[in-house]
Parts: sequence; C-alpha cells; structure tokens
Amino acid sequence: MEISDKLLCLFNAELTATDDGYVVEVPQSEIDTGSLESGKTYRVALISRDAVESESSKSSRPSRPSSEPQPPVEQGETRYVEVEDLGKQGDGIARVERGYVIIVPGAEIGEQVKVEISEVRSNFAVGEVIEETP
Repeated sequence: MEISDKLLCLFNAELTATDDGYVVEVPQSEIDTGSLESGKTYRVALISRDAVESESSKSSRPSRPSSEPQPPVEQGETRYVEVEDLGKQGDGIARVERGYVIIVPGAEIGEQVKVEISEVRSNFAVGEVIEETP
C-alpha cells in the first residue's frame, strides 16, 4: 500500500453510528501535535484493518512496540520538504506527517529542498540536501 507524502496523521478508530451518519473520532494527540486543527476540513481515507495488517507484515521496517509511534521516514528515503524554522545550532527544520521533524543542515527558512534521509530517530530525522528547488 502506498501512502501519500501529504498524510497528516494515521490512527486507529472505531466507526460510530449516529442518527444521520457516522463518526470517526480523532484522538486529542493528533490535535496536540499540530498536524490537525479543529474546525478545518480534511480528506479522510478509511482502510480496513485486514489490509493494514497484511501490509504491515510485509514491511521491511524493524518492528517496534505498538505503543511507540513509528517515524514516517526511513533511512535512504528522499523527500521534498520546506524549511520552516532554524534550530538552536542554525540547522534548517522541516516538519512532515504528525509534526515529525527533519533537521536539514545548511538550509535556510523558506527553502524548498529535496533531501535524502541519512539518520532516523524516534522523534526526528536528519536529511542531507541533494537538490534545491526554485
């Protein structure tokens, strides 16, 4: 299953019936990370649990405890990102799904760059610039 780079969050939820429709409850943690805002409209995709479980068994990522969220990037992956901020040491900071941080050494605020992920940690990754986009 291919997941879009525009994915803001991914979580499990039960579908609840109401009088005139159905409700999928978004966990507070997704709002807290800054990925979603109350009152905004989002596109929602529903994937059956069976499809997710069969795909995850094929995944090449090392397994982690289910309570620990997995980073949305892998070492060696390339991504287009926009640098939103600078870190304390002057490195560019970009954010992707769920507010996950990619540190981009040498990049400036506002730059849109293609990076190759060189290091992945649970709460951030490091991406080396391989192409600057206009």
